[in-house]
Amino acid sequence: MRPTKISLTILRSRLQTLASPAAAKVAQGFFKTAPGEYGAGDTFIGIRVPVLRTLAKEFRALPLPEVSALLHSPIHEERLLALMILVDGYARADAAGRAKIYALYLEHLDRVNNWDLVDTSAPYIVGPHLAERSREILFRLARAKNLWHRRVAMLATFHFIRQNDFADALRLAELLRDDEHDLMHKAVGWMLREIGKRDAPVLKKFLQQHAARMPRTMLRYAIEKLSEGERQRYLRMGKI
Repeated sequence: MRPTKISLTILRSRLQTLASPAAAKVAQGFFKTAPGEYGAGDTFIGIRVPVLRTLAKEFRALPLPEVSALLHSPIHEERLLALMILVDGYARADAAGRAKIYALYLEHLDRVNNWDLVDTSAPYIVGPHLAERSREILFRLARAKNLWHRRVAMLATFHFIRQNDFADALRLAELLRDDEHDLMHKAVGWMLREIGKRDAPVLKKFLQQHAARMPRTMLRYAIEKLSEGERQRYLRMGKI
């Protein structure tokens, strides 16, 4: 049954009724929340993604200031839900509404601080917003010290790739090729694989130039859809 009013208080009350300590414990391990890990200190209450997606539709009318407050939450699922609401809102908004959501997203970018938060939002807010605009911000983000800002830059290109627009994704892949973090190796390799699914010769040209220096994980992700013989050839070229 849908609530008669849409408010942050009502939404948080619903979240607490859905919380599962057992699921939270599993999520804290999966998202590497121990000291020294990439998600260190993050808090989970144990709500599955499909449930959050249902709530995002139910509470899609939540005012932007309250979505912003949700995004500031220390609870991972609340931040993820806030981003789902923003993605849904961006898809339905007019030009002015989209500009507000994009601005809010950038203003709160430090709250987009795990890989699932990035992957849920960057291709659906940042990518579409920059489709017909300057993309220079992606190259600034790609040079950031913050891992998640760099991942936002790379994942935003997924929108361009879906439009068969590969140039900036390839430029960012080259810029991020030597990134030290495994989560960036996966992100870059994933976007290269998506390019290859649409235009294999473009991917192969990139691999000819860069495979020898690509981290193993990045290379394996990039070549996943190629033939066995091609995969083995590029693996022999790559780093050990």
